[in-house]
Amino acid sequence: MTATAQPVTTASTPRQQFLDAYEREHAITMKLLRAYPPEKSELQPHPKLKPARELAWIFVLERGLGKAAFSNAFATGQRGAGPPPPPATWEEVLSALERAHVEFRDVFNSYTDEQLAEPIKFFGGPKTIVDVPRLAFAWFLVHDQIHHRGQMSVYLRLADGKVPSIYGPSGDEPWF
Repeated sequence: MTATAQPVTTASTPRQQFLDAYEREHAITMKLLRAYPPEKSELQPHPKLKPARELAWIFVLERGLGKAAFSNAFATGQRGAGPPPPPATWEEVLSALERAHVEFRDVFNSYTDEQLAEPIKFFGGPKTIVDVPRLAFAWFLVHDQIHHRGQMSVYLRLADGKVPSIYGPSGDEPWF
């Protein structure tokens, strides 16, 4: 039995490369979150870790962070009063993530290629603000999503959920 490879397409611009990855990674994240058993949304594997619902909420917060950073809120100190708390239910978190995903994509698309190359201020380390091109910051958000998705996949296993294929086969979703 042989696997059929999916065709690889080459995006024409850095903007389109980002948008393709943004949509692809979001779809994988939603697949993972939809596999999570909602009745175990308060699972907290260790006292230093967030409950699953709060960890999933980070995906929403990242999109809000992206919107704030794109408007250069960190240069002006207008970071707001702090992040909003997560909704009470798993389904509300997933709905909020779907909305936040579209909102950030719309913000991203409102910038020209030249504006995406312009620097914005963001954290470069503890108590350090640095210049980062908007497009590089957008890629940071995608990579951070991947990082938190990895954490979420461990929670899913601990919650006795079925871990879907992410970048390859899983114990629950083999390819062969």
